[in-house]
Amino acid sequence: MTNKIVITGIGATSPLGGTARDTWTNLLAGESGARTIEQDWVAQYELPVTFAANAKVQPADVLERHEIKRLDPSSQFALIAGREAWADAGAPDVPSDRLAIDWATGIGGVWTLLDAWDTLRERGPRRVLPMTVPMLMPNGPGAAVGMDLHARAGIRTVVSACASSTEALVNAYDHLQAGLADVVIAGGSESAIHPITIASFNSMQALSRNNDDPAHASRPYDVARDGFVMGEGAAALVVETEEHAKARGARIYAELIGGAVTSDAYHITAPDPEGTGAARAMRTTLEQAGVGLDEVAHINVHATSTPVGDIAEYTALAAVFGEHLPNIAVSATKASTGHLLGGAGAIEAMFTVLALHHRTAPPTINVTELDPEIDLDVVREPRALGDGPLVAISNSFGFGGHNAVVGFRTA
Repeated sequence: MTNKIVITGIGATSPLGGTARDTWTNLLAGESGARTIEQDWVAQYELPVTFAANAKVQPADVLERHEIKRLDPSSQFALIAGREAWADAGAPDVPSDRLAIDWATGIGGVWTLLDAWDTLRERGPRRVLPMTVPMLMPNGPGAAVGMDLHARAGIRTVVSACASSTEALVNAYDHLQAGLADVVIAGGSESAIHPITIASFNSMQALSRNNDDPAHASRPYDVARDGFVMGEGAAALVVETEEHAKARGARIYAELIGGAVTSDAYHITAPDPEGTGAARAMRTTLEQAGVGLDEVAHINVHATSTPVGDIAEYTALAAVFGEHLPNIAVSATKASTGHLLGGAGAIEAMFTVLALHHRTAPPTINVTELDPEIDLDVVREPRALGDGPLVAISNSFGFGGHNAVVGFRTA
C-alpha cells in the first residue's frame, strides 16, 4: 500500500446545523444541539426521557417532496450530506465505474419499519406502502447517495452499531489502496429518535435523564455524567488518492493515514473494561501509518458521557499513549451533537479533519468537574493546535464490541 489518500470534500446535517460549515461554526461557539422533543408521542407513551439532539434543519426544508416520500429519514439525511460533500469537492469528473460509496448506519430505517407496522395493524396489508422494504433497508442511505451521484464502483454499507461510519472510512481507505476506485464518498447517517429506541436505551440505563436541562445533559468525562443524548443526522467525506486529487486541482483538507477495526468479544453492550480491543485499534492505526506516539496532537474521542464507557476509553488511551497522553488535546464533541449512533464516526471524523485543517481543536462543553479517575487534557474552549505537521485520530466504539479508529495528518 503506497498511495497517499486525502480528504477533498465534506458535508453534514446535524443537531448543530444544516451544513458542514454551520455545524463546525456552532461547535466552535460551544452550542448544544440537545433540546426538548416537541412531538406529542413523548406524552402519549409517558417516556421517561423527553429530550434529544434532533437535526437543526429538517430534510423537508431541503429536499424535494418526492424525495421525502420515497426515502426514510436516515436516507434523507444521507442524501443531504452526500450532495454537500460532493459539491464541496468540486463535483469530481470521475467515471462512474471509478466512483464508490462506503456508507454506514447503526439502525437503519426504524421510522419506516415501525410506521409500516402501525399501518398493517390498524389499516390492513393493502395499505402498507410498496416502498416499505427499500426504505427500511440499512443499505438504503448508501444506495440513495450512490444512485444520486451515479456511483458504479460499488456501494457498500457497514452496520457495526456506533462504530459503523468510522469503519466505513477504514473501508474507503482500503478500497482506494486496492485500486477499486479513484474516488469514494464515505459517511454515515442515522435517524432513530423514536419512542421505542428511547424506551429501550432508557431501560438499559444508557440515556441521560436530565430532562430539565437538555443543553447540559451530555457531559463526557464529567463526574456528573449520567448517560448519552440521542442525536440524528449525517456526515460525508469525499476521499480520493492524492494523485487523482492533484491532477484535478482539488483542495485537500487533510490526509487519511489509515485506520483499524477490532472487536472485544466481551459483551453485547458493555465495553471491555480493560479497553484492550480499543487500544489495539489505536495502535494498529498509528503503526500502519508509521506514526510515533509523540506525533499525535489531537484525539476526537468516542466519549458518550456514560459512566462505564468513558472510563473504559480512558483506560485504552492510557495504555496506548502512556506518558504522552497529557500532551494530547482531547475533544469529546458528543457533548454538543449528542450521539448520532451509526453516524457518529463520520461527523467526528469530519470534526477531526477540520481541526487539522484549521489547526483548532473544538471544545468539549459541559465539563464542570473532570472525573478524577480520568487524567486527560480535555479541551474546554477552542484551542490552537500549533504549526508544523499534525496527526490526529478519531475513535468510535459500538455495541457488539466493535472498535474502529481512523487517523489523519495535516495536508
